Amino acid sequence: MEAELKSLEEKISQFVQLCRRLRSENIQLRQQLAGAASENKHLSEKISTATSRLETLLTQIPENEQ
Repeated sequence: MEAELKSLEEKISQFVQLCRRLRSENIQLRQQLAGAASENKHLSEKISTATSRLETLLTQIPENEQ
């Protein structure tokens, strides 16, 4: 009976450690995701700005009349 309790105690301890490690990893992953989402938004804005500038430049190019 004592050995079974000791084994159960060890398993519970391992489980608690795993939960703590996974919680920490989850926090890190959420931070990475937030950073990636922020960078994605920034890059999308840059692409949109570049697209607008290109469209403006294209309207200024005279058409060839042949």
